[in-house]
Amino acid sequence: MDHTKTYGYAENKQAIQKRLRRIEGQARGIAKMVEEDKYCVDILTQVSAAKAALDKVAVELIKDHARHCLSNDDIHSRSHEDKAEELAYAISRML
Repeated sequence: MDHTKTYGYAENKQAIQKRLRRIEGQARGIAKMVEEDKYCVDILTQVSAAKAALDKVAVELIKDHARHCLSNDDIHSRSHEDKAEELAYAISRML
């Protein structure tokens, strides 16, 4: 039996990486806008879009975590209370 540690996002890893590369491009674009002295409201619009994209990544990670790491099949057999506490902690980190 293979006990290689995998995380809940393993199945979505490529999609998450693709989103993060897109966000990285957005951040470079924002830096270029500042460098080129673009209108601040336009920059703020792009910052908002990048934050929303990061939020979507975070939500996907939390969903994957809940589905995989907190499932009843978890080999660590923690109590429901421990799993609920871990999920609440993960959500609070996101907020």
